Amino acid sequence: MPPTHIIAIAGPSCAGKTELAKSMSRLLSAPILPMDVYYPDLSFLPIESRCHFNFDVPDAVDHDLLRQHLTALAAGLPVQRPVYDFTVHTRSSLCETVTPGRYLILEGLFALYWDDLRSLFGTKVYVDAPDDVCLARRQVRDVRERGRTAESVHQQYVEIVRPMAELYVRPTRCFADIVVSGEVPLEQSSAAVLARINAARPAAARPTGG
Repeated sequence: MPPTHIIAIAGPSCAGKTELAKSMSRLLSAPILPMDVYYPDLSFLPIESRCHFNFDVPDAVDHDLLRQHLTALAAGLPVQRPVYDFTVHTRSSLCETVTPGRYLILEGLFALYWDDLRSLFGTKVYVDAPDDVCLARRQVRDVRERGRTAESVHQQYVEIVRPMAELYVRPTRCFADIVVSGEVPLEQSSAAVLARINAARPAAARPTGG
C-alpha cells in the first residue's frame, strides 16, 4: 500500500478548520482525525476545575499518542483513536477506528505546531479568520454543542483563547504550504487546497475532486 497523504489543517479556534476538513473529506473520500480528541481525561478533577483547564496550549494535547497514531496512519495502518466528551472534559471508554486510504485529514489548533509531526504531512494548510469572526462562531458552537453560556464563552475567549492563539497558533502560519481564508465560500478554499494537493502529487496519484 502506498503511503497515506496526510493533509494537516491548522488555524485559530472557529476560523473554519472543521468545515474545510469536512469539505476536503467529501472531495477526497478521506477520513478526518480531529486533534481535539487527544485532550486529556480530566475525570479525576472536580467539574469546576475541569472548566478552568487551559486547552489552548500545546501541552494540553497527548502529543505522544498523536504522534504514534499519525505515524501508523501515514504508513497506511488503522488506529483506535480516543473519543472525547467536551461537555464534561473526559475521554470515553470507547474508541473509534480510523482507517486511512490514499488521503487522511488531521484538523486542529496545533496541527502545524510540532516539527516531528509536520514531517509526516503531505500538505499543510492554515485557515485564518479575524478574532471577531472566530468569537462569534465559538459562542454559537459552545452554547449549542457544549452546554456553555454566551458570557462564559466570551470570558474564556478574551482571557485564554485569543492570547494563546497569538502565542502558539498564529505563528504556525509560516509552516503552511497554503493559507486560506475562513470567510470565503467553502468551495473556493476547498478548490485552492485541492489544487495545492494536485501540484504536490505525481500525476498518476492526483485526486480528481469529483
